[in-house]
Amino acid sequence: MSSPSEPPATAGSRAAGSPSVPTELVVLLDDDANPIGTADKATVHTTDTPLHLAFSCHVVDDEGHVLLTRRALDKRTWPGIWTNSFCGHPGPGEDPVEAIVRRAEQELGTRVDSIEPAVPDFRYRAVDDSGIVENEICPVFTARIRAEVNPRADEVCAHHWARPADVRTSVDATPFAFSPWLVAQVPRMELYSR
Repeated sequence: MSSPSEPPATAGSRAAGSPSVPTELVVLLDDDANPIGTADKATVHTTDTPLHLAFSCHVVDDEGHVLLTRRALDKRTWPGIWTNSFCGHPGPGEDPVEAIVRRAEQELGTRVDSIEPAVPDFRYRAVDDSGIVENEICPVFTARIRAEVNPRADEVCAHHWARPADVRTSVDATPFAFSPWLVAQVPRMELYSR
């Protein structure tokens, strides 16, 4: 663990003598959402995941459809489950809006703008069938898409544009088919009440 005052990090290699592999750091939080350190994203999600900072983003097109994504089948947690457009973790000192722009490009191969808070106080803890825990303070945002979607295969195995009302109906009818964070977010978002 490192100090929360360090700059956004890509720290060295994972093993001595191996090529330098950037380490993506997540911000660890106390129960009052104060930063208390950092951890390697690749190792933070376990059966005892510490509370950390994240974000969720729901991307909307010019016709008002929302982008749903299906998590890649080899994801460590919730593989193959349908979820919101994308999620991520702001790095130490990184503005959440900048993190959303960065992650949209990394995960979905697209550009977004008009980023707005939707559920700024969202927090959840969920346990995957494998026992891996998500434990996040995770503000929720909406954004407008500005380029074609070209997702990375190791992140997303399918995507679909849907009417928000249809998403709400589907989540209400079959919550087991969606990520637990999406199930908890939809009823709290104005986007899905239209």
